[in-house]
Amino acid sequence: MFCHQCEETARGTGCTIRGVCGKKPDVAALQDLLIHALKGLSLYAEEGRKVGVVDADVNHFTSESLFSTLTNVNFDAARFEVFIRESMELTESFREKVGKAGGKVDFAHPSARFKGASDPEGLVKQGEEIGSPWENEASEDIRSLQQILLFGIKGVAAYAHHAALLGQEDDAVYAFLHEALSALAGGNFTLDEWISLVLKCGEVNLRAMELLDAGNTGSFGHPVPTEVPLGHKKGKCILVSGHDLKDLKTILEQTKDKGIYVYTHGEMLPAHGYPELKKYAHFYGHFGTAWQNQKKEFAEFPGAIVMTTNCIQEPRDSYFANIFTVAMVGWPGVTHLEGDNFVPAIEKALSMSGFPSDEDRGSVMVGFARNAVLGVADKVIEAVKTGAVKHFFLVAGCDGAKPGRSYYSEFVEKVPCDAIVLTLACGKFRFFDKKMGDIGGIPRLLDMGQCNDAYSAIQVAVALSGAFDCGVNDLPLSMIISWYEQKAVAILLTLFHLGVKNIRLGPSLPAFITPNVLNVLVENFQVKTISTPDEDLAEILNK
Repeated sequence: MFCHQCEETARGTGCTIRGVCGKKPDVAALQDLLIHALKGLSLYAEEGRKVGVVDADVNHFTSESLFSTLTNVNFDAARFEVFIRESMELTESFREKVGKAGGKVDFAHPSARFKGASDPEGLVKQGEEIGSPWENEASEDIRSLQQILLFGIKGVAAYAHHAALLGQEDDAVYAFLHEALSALAGGNFTLDEWISLVLKCGEVNLRAMELLDAGNTGSFGHPVPTEVPLGHKKGKCILVSGHDLKDLKTILEQTKDKGIYVYTHGEMLPAHGYPELKKYAHFYGHFGTAWQNQKKEFAEFPGAIVMTTNCIQEPRDSYFANIFTVAMVGWPGVTHLEGDNFVPAIEKALSMSGFPSDEDRGSVMVGFARNAVLGVADKVIEAVKTGAVKHFFLVAGCDGAKPGRSYYSEFVEKVPCDAIVLTLACGKFRFFDKKMGDIGGIPRLLDMGQCNDAYSAIQVAVALSGAFDCGVNDLPLSMIISWYEQKAVAILLTLFHLGVKNIRLGPSLPAFITPNVLNVLVENFQVKTISTPDEDLAEILNK
């Protein structure tokens, strides 16, 4: 196997024996084979659009299955076999539709006529033979751009899938997924053309995040500032981790009046700010931090645990007997829930001990999405004009267990008292419970939400730049970003598409970025790697 799509890849170059994340070689091979099959499907999908043939099933399958290859989302070999076989059936039927409409169906790339082996072992062997989903014969820099594009569309697919579940879709997003996969199927492009595709990925991801934002706010209301307990109540309990607010809403509805408290974990924390979720009396608080402590936190939780499209440490022991997964999440040996039926998890929670007593562990504030922040924009603008607020820091991104991520908590601790910290995504769990006070009633630590809520942060930045009649890059705003997996790649590409400069990125650079590609990013966007909190703060504030 070879995989280097996440920040924690072995030796900073690539996992070749087993993924640091727990991914096994057979799963890696099946994921590569699925990408190969999706290339073939995408060739026909792109051609289909030219002759007026667009298929919703093809669109949904492309985003869903591409999403399944995201780091730590699905490690179940049996489920990948299902995806691969479904891709063959869809490709065959769609090829026929495109041909009848007069479209091209004689593509030379082998993915266009892919036939999977009849047994699981044969599929794994095919995946190993096909190998990496980029052109190994291409130059180092073109391979790097192909990898950035592939990992970027995996992030786009995740957001598009979540948005579609909430009724928000745009064929332009699906069209780009097919365009990118078709390009990866032997597209004979120049270096500049690959760069253009990579930046287009950032543009399309902005649209995908906009759709998901519309789905979330349209379904659950705009987040409002909300205090969330970190302790727990005596009684039965279910812990919900991940990103899918629709699943959380369903769980809250199905557990109503059953004597079960529902808690959040990881990136579900911002859910407490949504009016249509926080109205449930048994939706109590937040338990634990983020995925790097998952095993310990889950072992301590005395109830059922539901994972919704989120990473999960490999279940190696009986502590994980109370875990149920839904949607994309798949692990061998863990009960998978199909559809909207959470009864098995509810019954498990009722059979377990629950918390023996109340416990107060303090609280944190959430709900500072764009409506909440822009609702007090006049106060923010006045605070900047009077000098009460001298700088904004967006300290955001993904979390992980690799050494070096303590940088972000130390950075926030050292931010001067006349600065405000905006944060989103799971990286905030390094410092989310710090008490930083306020400036004229404006909290100095503003939790803007999940990773996809980068859309909210962008809207706030654009609004402030309009208020101060300057460009975003001229605002007293610095972005300190941590990355871990492919959604972070997609968001970074969105920032590049918007022309945002001077981003500090860490804790280490992606293994798939070559020196020449890095030079392009440095020259065009002034991307910097993090150094030490003291050095970075000194450079930022002394400009």
